[in-house]
Amino acid sequence: MTRLAATDEEEFREFVTARAGQLFKVAYFIAGDYHDAQDLLQTSLAKLYVAWPRIERSQAAEAYARKVLLRTYLSQRRLKRSSEVPVDAHDLAGRKVDPGGDHDLQLSLAAALRQLPPRNRAVVVLHYLEGHDTATIADYLNTTPSAVKSLNTRSLRLLRAQLGESRDALFSPQNP
Repeated sequence: MTRLAATDEEEFREFVTARAGQLFKVAYFIAGDYHDAQDLLQTSLAKLYVAWPRIERSQAAEAYARKVLLRTYLSQRRLKRSSEVPVDAHDLAGRKVDPGGDHDLQLSLAAALRQLPPRNRAVVVLHYLEGHDTATIADYLNTTPSAVKSLNTRSLRLLRAQLGESRDALFSPQNP
């Protein structure tokens, strides 16, 4: 891995310090597992480090980081072999992850999100947790806005069926 210039290194550290928490929150809800989220974030930050000198710093750095995170997740999902067998089924109830809000509701949401296919999960997390619009999500996922709307509609139908009454507290975008 190439080493950054001192000023780029400092800017990168500041960016990671400021945004790692939110990026981890996204990684956690997309990956559905604390350890997978840590691995996903670490891999994404390594890719971001290499690309850092080419990134415009303002909003572009954050958008690029999120795009790298999502594409890394989706490509890792494609590469996993069906012969993989997890050593241990991770129980989220024992985790000390606090993405904010009601803990029981978070656990229900995390469990319901794990049931969704990866792209569907990414759409829901980006829209409802991050508050991004359809066009931005389409750009992140390299798809069309109409595909994002379809994924969102199908995902919400599945989540509503799984979550029952607790769903109303979940489905309002953070930044309308």
